[in-house]
Amino acid sequence: MARVELRGVTKSFGLVRAVQKADIVFEEGSFTTLLGPSGCGKTTILRMVAGLESATTGDIMIGGKRVNDLQIHKRNLGLVFQNYALFPHKTIGENIAFGLKYRGVSKADAHRKVIEALDIVRLPGVEDRYPTQLSGGQQQRIALARAIVIEPDVLLLDEPLSALDANLREEMRVELKAIQHRIGVTSIFVTHDQSEALAMSDRLVVMSAGNVEQEGAPEDVYNTPATEFVAQFLGTSNILDVQVTGAGAQGTGLNVPQFGQFDIPRERAAGLEAGARAKLVVRAEKLKLAPANKSPDDGVSANGVVETVDYQGQLARYFVRVGDLPLQIIALIDDRPFAVGAQVVVRIRPSDCAVLPFKE
Repeated sequence: MARVELRGVTKSFGLVRAVQKADIVFEEGSFTTLLGPSGCGKTTILRMVAGLESATTGDIMIGGKRVNDLQIHKRNLGLVFQNYALFPHKTIGENIAFGLKYRGVSKADAHRKVIEALDIVRLPGVEDRYPTQLSGGQQQRIALARAIVIEPDVLLLDEPLSALDANLREEMRVELKAIQHRIGVTSIFVTHDQSEALAMSDRLVVMSAGNVEQEGAPEDVYNTPATEFVAQFLGTSNILDVQVTGAGAQGTGLNVPQFGQFDIPRERAAGLEAGARAKLVVRAEKLKLAPANKSPDDGVSANGVVETVDYQGQLARYFVRVGDLPLQIIALIDDRPFAVGAQVVVRIRPSDCAVLPFKE
């Protein structure tokens, strides 16, 4: 295991700045996800750590040592890619052992390590088969076994699950996280899939246009987004223009369109003063719906009408209009979803909100 640090790292491709002064710490033994849309710089960071790209400026540290000028094969890294990158003409055992023969490992020790790696990824006894004889999910496990058999200091995973179908992807993300816990290797995972990132990570680093927008524990980043980009990219959020009416030790007062005035906890609106404009962030699943004739239990409410229903089985995503305010609400379905045109009551609980400074 090794701690990985990026210190003021930038990467330019000609006039394009792909990564801008990144300062990131990947703690020893942690599973950290770089999350963001295509082109945000997350894969470029992974490739710089791997030695496949060189940093334009800044330092990349692995285990306390600067590795900017160290060749890829000397960094002791395990790599897992989206396309598996298995050799079709080699057996599974030969594929897994490929990195060992360049490390001076004897045939007997290599065979033992291959068997151990196959046990870890729960595919014992397939060492004599060929990649084409395995399913996509099994091939991905073999790619993982090949990466961990060398006992790497750091495991780098570049969207390794994106080529799998939805059900297998969910199964594999549970397996991958369990394997990482078992072997305890520092892991850096790249994905654009929010569900994968939230489910698998000890820590999230959300990126946009080469910049780190926010980093922290998944629940902290999700529940308290630091920027409007994070609020919109991670999950489904309603972002409302509001006015700050007061700021005291107990809470911050807001004037919210259609819902009137209410206070939210002070820590969720730090630094905002009375009279300032702000953005109120409410996650779609935090808004509650009730029939028009039923009073909500708590919180602040307003009347609305259901305009569209996106039925998803156990859940429904509702597009509800409250006055001139369009809202998205995700709710569990007890029996049948609300119908289009239904009159409803929408409830906001102040403790579920986050507030961001207003930016033009």
